[in-house]
Amino acid sequence: MKKRVLSAIIMILIFVPLLFIGGIPFAILMTVLALGAMYELINIREKKKEFPTLIKIISYLLTIFSLVLTYNQNLFSYKMSYQLISFIILLFLLPILLKDKKEMDYDINDALYLIGSLLFINIAFNLILVVRNYSLNYLIYLLLITVITDTFALITGMYIGKNKLAPTISPNKTIEGFIGGVLMGTFVATTFYYTVIDPGISLAILILTTLFLAVVGQLGDLVFSSIKRTFNVKDFSNLIPGHGGILDRLDSLIFVILAFILVMGLI
Repeated sequence: MKKRVLSAIIMILIFVPLLFIGGIPFAILMTVLALGAMYELINIREKKKEFPTLIKIISYLLTIFSLVLTYNQNLFSYKMSYQLISFIILLFLLPILLKDKKEMDYDINDALYLIGSLLFINIAFNLILVVRNYSLNYLIYLLLITVITDTFALITGMYIGKNKLAPTISPNKTIEGFIGGVLMGTFVATTFYYTVIDPGISLAILILTTLFLAVVGQLGDLVFSSIKRTFNVKDFSNLIPGHGGILDRLDSLIFVILAFILVMGLI
């Protein structure tokens, strides 16, 4: 428990100042986190089969390059060029021709896994940067949805949770916890948005939108739990002592960010 609390304090002391500073310091933080997340997706897959070292190095370099290209973007449109996407696809697909070489045990499944992982991680972390560059308050709103929903899902499930939500995916999650977390996350984040960002917005639309984002965040948590169960691991990594990995901490936020882009025109 002490290790978990200490790690939480250190994370807050690093993340919060950089969140408010924004700009290049926050972009560097997101790049580091994206690299960690990419490492975790590679590492978890290597529980079954290792990737060639060169392919892994290329994955990390492309993660850095993709975020550097758009570190100062503040428009809600993803500007990852077709040239870069085509380059990524070709770069990971062509090496399967060397599969018969002893030094290159690499096939189409490996290539597609890495392409999907790279695009997923870079789009998600790029969008976090875009939202922060556009408006600090918008990102705080999304963080409130994530943090409050996750926290109260845990608390509600601990005290009154009886009915399992998805026992084969995440045995500890309950329907009561899901509902309690979503309702409290919706209430707190809606209150923040209405009082700080836009008091003139339709309250009904804001509540429904926030409720949708809170639900998606919880579903995202389950998606990542399902990935871990597929590879039979408890955590994505031990990069954060007492908390697991980066994806263990940011799973809900990633899905909330992705869903926010779909509905942002409503609020």
